[in-house]
Amino acid sequence: MRATVVRAQHPTSAHAGDTAVVRGNGEIDGFVGGNCVEASVREYSLRALSTGEPILLRVVPGEPSHTHEEGAVEVSNPCLSGGAVEIFLEPQMPPARVVVVGATPVARALAVLGADLGLEMELTDGASAAPRADDAALIVASHGRDEEPALTAALLAGVPYVALVASETRGAAVLASLDVDDEQRSRVYSPAGLRLGARTPSEIALSILAQLIAERAAGRHPAAQAPEPAAAIDPVCGMTVAAVEASLHVELARVTTYFCSPGCRDAFLANPERYAVTS
Repeated sequence: MRATVVRAQHPTSAHAGDTAVVRGNGEIDGFVGGNCVEASVREYSLRALSTGEPILLRVVPGEPSHTHEEGAVEVSNPCLSGGAVEIFLEPQMPPARVVVVGATPVARALAVLGADLGLEMELTDGASAAPRADDAALIVASHGRDEEPALTAALLAGVPYVALVASETRGAAVLASLDVDDEQRSRVYSPAGLRLGARTPSEIALSILAQLIAERAAGRHPAAQAPEPAAAIDPVCGMTVAAVEASLHVELARVTTYFCSPGCRDAFLANPERYAVTS
């Protein structure tokens, strides 16, 4: 995740152009503001990583509140001494991996076209295929060579898009031979690809990748993303903060409490009973 200050209103310690990298565990490398701003940057960066969508974050002084609109959020922070800062949070997602089984013209065309689309294409044979649950797809285009082990491995791993390049008749026979249940068998796209009247290897590859993109865009097979981040309330100031190891926190009586700034943490430690949550 890249965080970039696009506007800073004095007094504030950040300046337009300041940047930071926010990692998936909430660690921040770089500078986009003080502790109070960092808490909101961490929270909304982790949210953006979970959705894959960029967001403009505006942090202003005031009682804790969140105002959302399309593509943006304004957070009021009582710990902020003044000024305001706007930070663009842009997820940097790794390319989705597509495993292609085979050394046929269609397999090679898939590798070339998929790379142009920004996908990480891996060509392999059926016996060596090692699909993972976070793969975008496994496409078998080996024309009868080691199709069953690759398809079975992909289905058992939970790969979201599994496809077989074959005629309807031969594809049905291959699927019937798989040692999986009917629900898993029904997940295989066979014949692979949209019905575009494709004939050449490049056209067939185009139809398959178009089908993959359409399925991912429809939400049936989403890209691998980070899980929805857990959140906690700073008991001192009421700010929402990410409940991750990188956030300021203390553990008392086996209860972990999270804070937006060292000031709130110090106030809590000075009098924990005052901020105890009662039901």
